[in-house]
Amino acid sequence: MPLLGERIVASRLKSMPLWKLEGGALVRHCEFDNFVEAMHFVNSVAEMAEGAGHHPDIDIRYNKVRLALISHDAGGLTERDFDLAAGIDSLG
Repeated sequence: MPLLGERIVASRLKSMPLWKLEGGALVRHCEFDNFVEAMHFVNSVAEMAEGAGHHPDIDIRYNKVRLALISHDAGGLTERDFDLAAGIDSLG
């Protein structure tokens, strides 16, 4: 899958306010009421990611979750990253 150029990435990010560019990856920080809710969200993300064959880096700190998306095999951001980010956004 081809890498997306900087202008395309910047344009796509404008329509995805929950995501930021950090170190070349799409990153979203989430906070939940408790650990169980955070894990429910992470498990939903895991199912979606497995179905897409594209897996985010996930960091869980009690009720805080950090997701990072990057296509390591392509060396940067691709449509695959933005597609999964949009899917994750649909989870809430």
